[in-house]
Amino acid sequence: MGEKIINLDQIDSVDLFGLNEEKLKILRKAFPKLKIVLRGDKLIIVGKDEEIEDFEKKIDRIFEHYGNYNKITKDNIEDIIADNTDSLDLEVEGDDSSHVLVHGRSGMLIKARTPNQKKMVDSFKKNDMIFAIGPAGTGKTYTAVAIAVRALKNKEVKRIILARPAVEAGENLGFLPGDLKDKLDPYLQPLYDALRDMIPAQKLESFIEDGTIEIAPLAFMRGRTLDNAFAILDEAQNATENQLKMFLTRMGKSAKFIITGDITQIDLPFNQKSGLVASIDILKDIEGINFIFLDDRDIIRHPLVNRIIDAYKDWGKKE
Repeated sequence: MGEKIINLDQIDSVDLFGLNEEKLKILRKAFPKLKIVLRGDKLIIVGKDEEIEDFEKKIDRIFEHYGNYNKITKDNIEDIIADNTDSLDLEVEGDDSSHVLVHGRSGMLIKARTPNQKKMVDSFKKNDMIFAIGPAGTGKTYTAVAIAVRALKNKEVKRIILARPAVEAGENLGFLPGDLKDKLDPYLQPLYDALRDMIPAQKLESFIEDGTIEIAPLAFMRGRTLDNAFAILDEAQNATENQLKMFLTRMGKSAKFIITGDITQIDLPFNQKSGLVASIDILKDIEGINFIFLDDRDIIRHPLVNRIIDAYKDWGKKE
């Protein structure tokens, strides 16, 4: 008799095995000679060594499927037990997997949804650095984060670095409560929101704790070299020319960079120039860098957002 303990600390066991362990019951039925116990974040298997070895092969395949698609059904588990992988492959093909960037939370399909978002994805296959510039709601940040998460899952990079300038848009940072992290987190919240859509909560927490994913203000990038990393600078219109130059020159070996921003919403003081605006002319002819310009047609928020943007444009022309 032997015993095997499988650690589930980076997996939501309820999400994986279902309420009342309904999916785990399928495994117990398939391996009646084993004692299979779920205790907290540990899966304990007791039985003959050869039976445990067979179980491990199946559970590894289940973990792989769950890791790829962030969901697993009873039918998926039954197919894995029966070695019926053809049906699993057919299911993925039916999801139009060629356009899927990431299988997000609960299996949500995250893909480029507009022509210019698709340009971002296609451009990144040919360039190590891209700029995605466009108005609010065009999915610049979300698509960039999805590309980065896909690269991490595919082991193309070892870590993700997400940065934003901590520029006050009419608010006073000094009067926000809490320590430095508490003051800065509101500026970084959109990045957390995108990641939560794409990575299970426990796995995301683990990635942040061990530094696989780092979310930080732009100023924290100074003096660093980002090797084997996927770095995203969001809201780059609020970086000065010197700040943007500093960030771009952090690029180390095997690194990928995406810079996103909206040049119509610059919150810098009037005496400071936006580095993003200047970069369009400075870097436009450099091989390996590509600029993608998103527009109103890429807005995928509520239909009112398009109307609001158009109204402000008309008002601005009158002013």
